[in-house]
Amino acid sequence: MTTIEVTGKTIEEATRLAGEKLGVNADSLSITVIEETKGKGLFGQGKVRLRAEVAAQAAVVEAPAESPKPARAPRVAKKAAAPVAATATPEELAEAPAKEAKVARPRGKKAPEAPAAEAATPAIQEAEVVATDTQAQQLRDLLTGLLAKGELSVDVKVTQMSGRYVTLEIDGTDVAHLIGKHGEVLNAMQYLFNIIASRKYANGVRATLDGNDYRKRREAALTKLALGIAKEVNSRGEEAVLDALPAFERRVVHKALTGMAGVTTYSEGEEPNRRVVIAPAE
Repeated sequence: MTTIEVTGKTIEEATRLAGEKLGVNADSLSITVIEETKGKGLFGQGKVRLRAEVAAQAAVVEAPAESPKPARAPRVAKKAAAPVAATATPEELAEAPAKEAKVARPRGKKAPEAPAAEAATPAIQEAEVVATDTQAQQLRDLLTGLLAKGELSVDVKVTQMSGRYVTLEIDGTDVAHLIGKHGEVLNAMQYLFNIIASRKYANGVRATLDGNDYRKRREAALTKLALGIAKEVNSRGEEAVLDALPAFERRVVHKALTGMAGVTTYSEGEEPNRRVVIAPAE
């Protein structure tokens, strides 16, 4: 005979635990309650301690037979995907100083670049769309109406038109609330606004939202950072990997270093952790 003592909140729970420990059906157990304590108070819980016995001939609960594990294939290191060049969308540029953290890498062959999505120089793959004055005013009126619902003291005006892009400048006492840290609020608002405008007008025209020339200051900061790191790459002969940047900021870096002697740029990784690599030119 096999005997164990088990404690539970109820006799049923203790019996079940005993069966699990002994590997038999609860019906095959001989139970003797040793101690039973009632709970005190409204939410008090009781405790039961019992002795469980099972005969050697008792039916054992059969655990499902393990299916044989297939032989594991030898692990093969995954080859890094070929980095693609940075999306050439003259959309959003941000202001706050860019992070200067970067990783130096020994000089070597840079990963091959796939032609397409991202490129150091703008290459429009889609059908040419040129915004008209009427379409620009439609976007201005739409944004003005949306901001008015938020009871913000701001004014919207069209400041630039370039191809399919219309720059809408937001001015006023509440504009700081629409920018946020590192332009996060402004970028999110621009993304949502373009979705709304696209569904409303479906004309391919896109808006670039700015506030107090925020994006111009951000572009200047990124350009300065890129030029400084490029000089280090030239002198040390090592690649430098910048922190992850959104597509429109990667484009600023690519554009800033286009034509600079001794260095080349490409992007690697997957969104949202895609990074610009500044490498010695071969």
